[in-house]
Amino acid sequence: MIEEHIKQIEQKLGVNKVLIGEKVKERYEHIWEMDKPLCAKAVVFPSTTQDVSDILTICHKYHQPIVVHGGLTNLTGSTETNADELVICMEKMNVIEELDVSSRTITVQSGVILESIHQEVEKEDLLFPINFGAEGSAQIGGVIATNAGGLRVLRYGMTRNLVLGLEVVMADGTIISSMKKIIKDNSGYDLKQFFIGSEGTLGVITKAVLRLQQKPKSRNSAFVAINDFNKVIAFLKFIDSGLAGTLSGYELLWERNFKAMTNPSTNISKPLPYGYKYYVLIESLGSDYLQDQQRLESLLEEALMDELILDAALPQSVQHTELFWRIREDVDILVSQCNNVQNFDVSLPVSEIGTYVDAIFNILNKIPEIDNFFAHGHVADGNIHFLISKSNNSTELIDKINNIIYTPLTGLGGSVSAEHGIGIHKKPYLKFCRSIAEIQLMQLLKTTMDSRGILNRNKILDHFK
Repeated sequence: MIEEHIKQIEQKLGVNKVLIGEKVKERYEHIWEMDKPLCAKAVVFPSTTQDVSDILTICHKYHQPIVVHGGLTNLTGSTETNADELVICMEKMNVIEELDVSSRTITVQSGVILESIHQEVEKEDLLFPINFGAEGSAQIGGVIATNAGGLRVLRYGMTRNLVLGLEVVMADGTIISSMKKIIKDNSGYDLKQFFIGSEGTLGVITKAVLRLQQKPKSRNSAFVAINDFNKVIAFLKFIDSGLAGTLSGYELLWERNFKAMTNPSTNISKPLPYGYKYYVLIESLGSDYLQDQQRLESLLEEALMDELILDAALPQSVQHTELFWRIREDVDILVSQCNNVQNFDVSLPVSEIGTYVDAIFNILNKIPEIDNFFAHGHVADGNIHFLISKSNNSTELIDKINNIIYTPLTGLGGSVSAEHGIGIHKKPYLKFCRSIAEIQLMQLLKTTMDSRGILNRNKILDHFK
């Protein structure tokens, strides 16, 4: 028997936009678990903001908890569901509404794929800087809801720095729309910031106005080898100063990552010999390829002479550059070498990264159930990712590894989540990087903006009835 509120949603949207019964099991909750049937009361496919408003108005009236599904690339359980929840799937809200070249903005519905935005703006020699491995699946609503970072945060900032306007539907169905294209607006509270990074717990994002940049005319990269972490930091300062604001990427790989990504089975040749502790991949975005290349080569020569770096390699073609970046970006290669993989995404002061990772590696090496582990990250903004391979997925082992990674962060002033969010999986560890007062304020915002606790219930914070 169909519940009354599901019937009302069908009447508002049409039965073709609602899945119930066995059809729900044809869906899934994560792109890495597509063979696992979705467990939910129903799946609803809005195609307009008014559809979303109608759904939430009804769900609020009936105290029906909902989970928002975007591209399903989240790594902290934010899209996990249970049988009592209703899924709002945003994939039909996939229209790019306007590309305004004069104001350098693009207006999009929340279900637009990130890669589609990149392709659309590139036609006008523009750039939307947010870029990461899941760009072909991630939807912009989810990108905003998780305040995604990626490979160019050093130069352009996180997602929140690139959102000018936002349209959101509140838990009771109220539409909050501020689709402005302006950069400066000090007319009271910046309400959109409540929703950016809230992981769908305060409202459902339906549209956004995104800030664009002029597309750089050149892209130059290099791999360098270093053995001392202090020189990783020193070289960052040196190259950033020398490139005069054009440095856009400074990615760090430990040797075990570099070896795993360039072993014979990957068909990716190593640009530098093995045997160094750190491998740094840099990127500059500029205006003249040859001049920018010459400047980069000159800086690398100077760094070699001053022994800031021990070796360096430059790509010889565009295709070669892409291979360089595969070594950093193609995380699937690392995942394929892991069993029961456990992912981490932490941040801490840049000066502490070398000592912190060394200590973590030493501990992991002593745990029999761990058979492999990798570390890499956006070191310029203090963000390190771990992938840990282990013999089993027992709760005890997962908790043990979580505590190894997270416990030191409190004393270092770090965070258990640099980019991925909190979701369900990191919720017990929020206290490692947020004070009691901060968590209480988050709880107050949640209960004020979603009094019945229907939006992504129990994500980030526990639901209190």
